Amino acid sequence: MSYSDVRRMVQSERDIERYLGIQRPVSTARVKQIRKYLQGRDATFPTAVILAVEEKCATFEPGQQSGGILTIRSFEGAEGDEESIPFDRVAKVIDGQHRIAAFMDEDKNWQFDFQRPFEVNVAIFVGADISVQANIFATVNLQQTKVSKNLVYDLTELAKTPSPHKTCHNVTVALDSQRNSPFFQRIKRLGSATPGREKEPLSQAAFVESLVKFISNDPIEDRNKLLDGVRIKTASIMELQKTPFRNLFLHGEEVDIAEILFNYFSAIRNKWPRSWDNLGQTGNLLPRSNAFKAFMVYLRTDLYASIVGESFGRVPTTMEFSEALRHIHASDADFTARNFAPGSSGQSMFLKLFRGEIDISDMYE
Repeated sequence: MSYSDVRRMVQSERDIERYLGIQRPVSTARVKQIRKYLQGRDATFPTAVILAVEEKCATFEPGQQSGGILTIRSFEGAEGDEESIPFDRVAKVIDGQHRIAAFMDEDKNWQFDFQRPFEVNVAIFVGADISVQANIFATVNLQQTKVSKNLVYDLTELAKTPSPHKTCHNVTVALDSQRNSPFFQRIKRLGSATPGREKEPLSQAAFVESLVKFISNDPIEDRNKLLDGVRIKTASIMELQKTPFRNLFLHGEEVDIAEILFNYFSAIRNKWPRSWDNLGQTGNLLPRSNAFKAFMVYLRTDLYASIVGESFGRVPTTMEFSEALRHIHASDADFTARNFAPGSSGQSMFLKLFRGEIDISDMYE
């Protein structure tokens, strides 16, 4: 009985452009995210779907003590009356269109298990005119503060059930807290500076999101299966080519994952010690997220498999990683913004350098 009034431009009779509607277009990607979330048995929508209903479609019968019954129905005017409101246009969605769309069955590959009870809170504004509806929509969506990914990942340590993100968080914390680690006190746990530390060039979100790709192609699905007590089968050699640490995760070998990263980045620190340790130098990119993400992609797609062969799960030594990095002819002074632009283009240049597709001398030509 609900519909979304999407913001759009129309031509009036006098060929004057007008904008109607208050909603955003439905995002297919967002709907898929919510559907993935709904597959978990602990899924819930704690905030209300907000609807607007015209007065002629609503009646309220007070209860004898308190409360009462609100009845929502279609409205039939006189024949040909434009004021008639059919059942499927009774309630206009002010907020929650993506949550509603996630339950619909337009996608033949999706079917919600309606045998499982799922309650949705609904707030209904009766007789609110379009200006009030627009103000509610703007207030709800503009005033919300988006939760930091760093906080979300940090809270995974409280979960009793294992998950890819929880494992990545645990590894991140271990590498940040161990005194001889290359990442000792260099990671912002909550996305903001940690009291008592001078420089933290990496965020927990950047670390976790780079590492989780070593473990899972679909972390939410893995988390839901583990929450339901489903045993996930061991990954094949072909699958490990894309997610090389997956079996370590499935077998609970978090220490081995941490040790691999410890040895790998120790080799990087040994090769470029001045750049790695000089956190305060303006323009020094080696300790920062762009170079870190490129090093992680290189480890996942190229380096790790080239060292261990089919022995996925083995922990290469720092010396092995050092030997594998010998072909990169770059000095401490080369890791600057002049050679590596911010963003994806700079990360791509890092990868080309690591893979031997370009030489550092090419960047000075």
